[in-house]
Amino acid sequence: MSSLFGQPSATSSTNTTGDISKDVALTTPPEDGISDLKFSPQSEHLAVSSWDKKVRIYEINQTGGSEGKALFEHEQPVLGCCWSKDGTKVVGAGADKAARMMDLSSGNTTTAQQVAAHDAPIRCARFVDIPNQQSQMLVTGSWDKTIKYWDLRQSQPVASVSCQERVYSLDVMGSLLVVATADRYIDIINLSDPGKFYKTIQSPLKWQTRVVTCFNDGSGFAVGSVEGRCAIQYVEEKDSSANFSFKCHRSSAQSGVNNTNVYSVNAISFHPQHGTFSTAGSDGTFHFWDKDAKHRLKGYPEVGGTISATDFNRTGSIFAYSVSYDWSKGYTINTPQTVNKVMLHAVTGDECKPRPKTGGRK
Repeated sequence: MSSLFGQPSATSSTNTTGDISKDVALTTPPEDGISDLKFSPQSEHLAVSSWDKKVRIYEINQTGGSEGKALFEHEQPVLGCCWSKDGTKVVGAGADKAARMMDLSSGNTTTAQQVAAHDAPIRCARFVDIPNQQSQMLVTGSWDKTIKYWDLRQSQPVASVSCQERVYSLDVMGSLLVVATADRYIDIINLSDPGKFYKTIQSPLKWQTRVVTCFNDGSGFAVGSVEGRCAIQYVEEKDSSANFSFKCHRSSAQSGVNNTNVYSVNAISFHPQHGTFSTAGSDGTFHFWDKDAKHRLKGYPEVGGTISATDFNRTGSIFAYSVSYDWSKGYTINTPQTVNKVMLHAVTGDECKPRPKTGGRK
């Protein structure tokens, strides 16, 4: 999308420092902390959930401009959001123990119906395709230590699966559903048999999991933790030799030569075409990586606050990131002056393209 945000700047594969000077701010952003953001899989619309109890839907135009198109409210902060595959429905996952859905195809732009309920706040939600089901279902993960599957035509869950601990993150790609909980458990579910765990592992990282995101081909997932590390993990044992973890979102501390500041990895997003991925964290930076080459493609300057959420649009031409407090330093740091904004970064040149293969690499 060459017209996005003006003409693309020239990029070089040898220049690993990216440019954020042309990034464009979303108009009328949320009034409190931004918890999640997701692009529609069918159009240039962006859903943003916030601690101000609202989910907002924006339309993004060719020049990087944005306009609010719809908004609905929860009774408590909204912790996550997602789109249906056909791009007509947006769901918010709330601290009010409810998931609420707006059907944009109905012309409604202000109200949502409750479609799920738990005994504790719902941390995340995704639409899933279950074999032999005529329509997409919704899966919700909660701090009540369960995930539940919902047929949106019914008021009760179709199934409920008990997890070891509170659900912190979940993601789906094809038949793969990955659920990350407290105490570093990661539950892997094959959606052809959605009522039980295909496999359960402990996170390959030593500290609390912040995010889990599936590969585009559904063969594995990436894990981010509070310790400034990311892990690449394949589902099947035959691919285990390709598993690895790496340090990221760290900086040298001023207090001593051997001291390092370690920041949480809050968000991981995969490019929809290239299969490369981004990490973003409490240090206020984001980076693009090639997992197959085990190589960092680009690193970007600090954006002026912690980054709480990220996503690529359906073509991979826009990378959205929210500059918003992530609670990593406690509630006292969150003040009325804390920045809350969503930035749109035009992906140009070779920023997210995989590293060229050489004769020495298979």
